[in-house]
Amino acid sequence: MSEGKKPTGEHSADAGAKTPGNTATKGTAAKRDASGTFGKLRIGDNWNAITIIALSQSNPLKAIAEFVENSIDAKARNVTIIRGKDKGDYYLKVIDDGEGITDFTYVATHIGDSIKRRLKKEGALGIQGEFGIGLLSFWTVGDELVITSSGSDGKARRMKLVKGNPSYAVREIPELFGKPGTELAIRPILAGVRQLSGEKIQNYLASELRDRIGKTGVTIRIVDRPAKKELVVEPRQFHGRLIHNLPEAANPLGEIYAELYISEPKDENHIGLYRLGTRVMPDLTRIERFDRFPWNSRYLEGIIDASFLQLTPGTREGIVYDNAFESFAVSLETIEETLAETIREQEKAAEEEASKDILHRVTRALREAILLLPEENYGWLSANAVKKAENGPARSPGTGNSPALETGDGAFADTPLQGSILSEPTTGSQEERQEAQKNFFDYPGPLRTVIVSPASCIVGVGKKRRFRLVARDKSRRQIDTGLDVRWRIDEGSGSLDTTSGSFVEFTAPEEPGITILEANASQTDGPILGAQAIVTVTAELLGGENRGDQENRRGLPGYTYLHSSGELWRSRFDEIHNLIIINSGHADFIFAARLPNRKLRYIARLYAKELVLANFPEANREALLERMIELNLYMEENLK
Repeated sequence: MSEGKKPTGEHSADAGAKTPGNTATKGTAAKRDASGTFGKLRIGDNWNAITIIALSQSNPLKAIAEFVENSIDAKARNVTIIRGKDKGDYYLKVIDDGEGITDFTYVATHIGDSIKRRLKKEGALGIQGEFGIGLLSFWTVGDELVITSSGSDGKARRMKLVKGNPSYAVREIPELFGKPGTELAIRPILAGVRQLSGEKIQNYLASELRDRIGKTGVTIRIVDRPAKKELVVEPRQFHGRLIHNLPEAANPLGEIYAELYISEPKDENHIGLYRLGTRVMPDLTRIERFDRFPWNSRYLEGIIDASFLQLTPGTREGIVYDNAFESFAVSLETIEETLAETIREQEKAAEEEASKDILHRVTRALREAILLLPEENYGWLSANAVKKAENGPARSPGTGNSPALETGDGAFADTPLQGSILSEPTTGSQEERQEAQKNFFDYPGPLRTVIVSPASCIVGVGKKRRFRLVARDKSRRQIDTGLDVRWRIDEGSGSLDTTSGSFVEFTAPEEPGITILEANASQTDGPILGAQAIVTVTAELLGGENRGDQENRRGLPGYTYLHSSGELWRSRFDEIHNLIIINSGHADFIFAARLPNRKLRYIARLYAKELVLANFPEANREALLERMIELNLYMEENLK
């Protein structure tokens, strides 16, 4: 048939089309009897029905996937998608090396009656299509479709379809097509589809055809000529932990395959619904039946493949909610409890890990803050570290090195950093092993930061106070050698016992005032870095600052949760266990816990409150608030 000639006869694409008002044709007239009129439904306007079907597919990426699936159904081993531009028009080609098409006329005249359905009934496996409407998807991609293929008879033929035109044209190609297979070309590409880059097509096919690619071993390449890229479609890989030993979701209608992974909760975690290896829904929770725990927890990702679900023919991106779907939903209930328990274990582990991380970050910030603050005010926190260095690791009132306090809501308290302000407690044998394993990277690198400890303090008139310079490298390792340190009084009065070295003793003047000490440090041929300390010289020290009761000094506390909803207290200090108990049922905690950084800062402020209250038991309300601001200020600087 020559190109452009409208076909006639029973194979015409618009054969049987009715004129307006013509409700019946010869041989199919409605019948009447005493009870009324009866008959069979039929299409009143074939071309109108074809137009509706062609326009029902609204996703151009899904259309491209349909073309690739046709190639896979044709047993192609290699499929190449070419995105290009020729004479100002964008085009898209899909080329495969599968079994070609022999009867183009059958393809064009059996819309909705795919030969694949008959092949499935005859026992053919691995075929996905069945509606006979896949080629019409080109309407959502471009204006004109040209398919060239060599059939089983060795002859090359070409068929042309035009969007909005009911005609088709098939003709033989006199020259050799070159090799077996099929080439599908669409041009020009619609204006709204031109932004579909090779990466977007690659990412979509990696999920859409994940299992089909894996099971068939087909190689799909994308040549993006405008972007000058060549990409290979690899089946999408999930990054969570595979959930083993799921109960079998048995179903009498067919197989249900579940491959599910658990990971950190993320909005992009979805369980895709598949049928025979092809994705029909990217997120299972789009179905109202599954928009509930555990499916919508966002801890889960993976696929569920059910071979017996009925697809919606128009879009092929949904399912029919029939008896087969109801049976499918009931079958999945057998694995819900296992998934729920797995998620609860993951949540518990995540909460424990988050608590340890918060404790580490808060204590690190406190170490830095206390390093900058006067030792006589907060030095009591280091007592346990001194005792550990002398007597070995301190034990808690319970058993073990890191006791846990069980609380009403099943939370835990871990105190591995108790008494670790000065250093982490280690035994002699551990130190020897660490020294034996020391390598190049254990030694400090070039000078990066310097601070003066304390950075702020109060000294009585005529009194003495020692200061030291702490120098660190990029990895915060302390530098003890190879430094040239110079001290001076930048502002105010007083005197220093030396102007060099890491330690200096300051003698306050006889008059109250503010003195600023400055220390500058450098390495050979390195930059000079400076830091300052602010000294408040006062004639009367605040009550309770110079606490000499070293026996009452204790290590930095851990923390735990106690769920006491409806009660107004936010935190309490348990002196026996050296723990800060945080009310996880308080409205402030619930609000803070919504964001990790906000939760971290809330717990840090509770630490500051409890430490100030415990450290200054005799101070008045005003003094406590002053200390609270002081400790918060220096903690915030290092709370990262």
